[in-house]
Amino acid sequence: MPTEGQLNLEMFYPKTIKIISNNIKESTVKLNMKSITSHAVCPLCHQISSHYHSTYHRTIQDLPLLGYNVELDITAYRYYCENSECGQKVFAEELEGFTGTYRRKTERLEQLILSIAMNTSCEGCSRICHEMGIRVSGDSVIRLLTTTYEGNEHQCGCFIGIDDFAYKKGQTYGTVICDGDSHNPVEILDGRDGTSFKQWLKKHQFVRTITRDRASAYAKVISEVLPEAIQIADRFHLYQNLMKAVQDALARELPNKIRIANQINDVQNDSDDVNLINKCSKKK
Repeated sequence: MPTEGQLNLEMFYPKTIKIISNNIKESTVKLNMKSITSHAVCPLCHQISSHYHSTYHRTIQDLPLLGYNVELDITAYRYYCENSECGQKVFAEELEGFTGTYRRKTERLEQLILSIAMNTSCEGCSRICHEMGIRVSGDSVIRLLTTTYEGNEHQCGCFIGIDDFAYKKGQTYGTVICDGDSHNPVEILDGRDGTSFKQWLKKHQFVRTITRDRASAYAKVISEVLPEAIQIADRFHLYQNLMKAVQDALARELPNKIRIANQINDVQNDSDDVNLINKCSKKK
């Protein structure tokens, strides 16, 4: 037991696991932990079982500690399912999200990575995590995002914004749809020719206002599917339209070439004028 004033690491973990030992190697804090459960719930039939089958080891990455990477080496139990009619004969305990199926990171660490990725980018998230003491690659961030959000149905209101983006500039493009009120992404579609957007719009006929760029493909689809919807140029293209109007107005009012006097010639002319005045004064 830690004395008063010492940090008790076990307070940060479920009561169903116990820290056996800890050690620091280079930039990693490794915690050896053991399950102290006496029963678990079958993930298939949800029946409680207390019949041990075996133990197994899992190495899971947890939230960093003062810039150190934290690894949990957990010895957990497998249980027999006591329901004879259940197809799951043996199952592994999950320990409140720390040793879920195929999980290599704790649930709270995954949530931190997702939060960083949603506010930066996958590669940017990887670099930030590296500085914090979290080992994760950009590809792993993409897989985590896909696993977490793929298949989720995102709701949008009657006001949306659309734009195209490049998977690989000059070759592969997609279309992103955002909710106009929350500014959150709603859908990512393949291509930017309007084909996939047309199918999406047919399923969302409640949309009434759409902000878009000047691409004719999007305008044509909106006019065909939702002719009564209001189409608004987005802020970037409004600025472009304004600058083009200003340039056209200046081109109409000002000549193409404006002659600027040569300073050397002007100085020479001024000097000649002074000499002429001096000569006239001497004659008088």
